[in-house]
Amino acid sequence: MVGSGGAWGRFLWGGVVQYLEGLNDQLFLAGVAVALIPRGRVVITTAFFGSRGAGPPRAAAAAVATFFPCYLFTVIPAPYMRRYGRLPAVNATVAGVTAAATGAIAGAVLVLGRRSVYDVTTALVAIATYLLLWKGLRGRQIPEPVIVVAAAAVGLTLYIVPR
Repeated sequence: MVGSGGAWGRFLWGGVVQYLEGLNDQLFLAGVAVALIPRGRVVITTAFFGSRGAGPPRAAAAAVATFFPCYLFTVIPAPYMRRYGRLPAVNATVAGVTAAATGAIAGAVLVLGRRSVYDVTTALVAIATYLLLWKGLRGRQIPEPVIVVAAAAVGLTLYIVPR
């Protein structure tokens, strides 16, 4: 998730769950999980949350409001980064931003983990997911979407099928 919006989880939860009616912790986690499958995770997630607030117009506004600043801060400065990217001050700034993003991602993991791991079964799924992401399967990395779909299948099997 590094570089794909993992840092926004905590901040987005604080703004979305607390201020939008009809969006609770479970819907927030569902939106985040669904957005992990395709590309464009952040835009898809914010569009989903926007649609929960006021339908398609707000979904479009949320997606544009999320994407447009990123576009401006990436595309416009790119030529300058090529020119000045080797300067020590620029490298130090990038290192600081990277460290801050890493801390924000860790905070998002803690917030989302507290809300989604609430019994033994979910703890076992979380541990298995962590091990698969960390070690892979037989030394091979498993793509995140495959793990999300597999965890969804386990959840369906454990919680819906027995009832």
